[in-house]
Amino acid sequence: MQPINLTAKLAQFNTHWDPHVVADYNGNDVMVVKFQGEFPFHLHEDTDDFFLVLEGEMTMDLENQSHPVKTGELFIVPKGVTHRPRAEHECKVLLIEPKGEPNTGDPATAAKKPRI
Repeated sequence: MQPINLTAKLAQFNTHWDPHVVADYNGNDVMVVKFQGEFPFHLHEDTDDFFLVLEGEMTMDLENQSHPVKTGELFIVPKGVTHRPRAEHECKVLLIEPKGEPNTGDPATAAKKPRI
């Protein structure tokens, strides 16, 4: 039980769309990730998707609408909703997902989630 410095964790990697686990919470992975460009449209059949923008701005594209999400704001995509996060400039985000949930919704295309 110690504080986790998210800025220090984010400084440990330079890749985009590559979530890194920083903590465990009630069977969930708490992760930090950097976004830049567009992630593919995808969905999660059985779980909601949680995004908290720590720095920068992203856009959450849904099937027929888009929502800007700025520093200090969060966005939750309900399970079963097709979505795509994107960011014109680098954006730093905190994610919370159930352990083992693939970031693409498909284990075959999902990024690994190293612990830092």
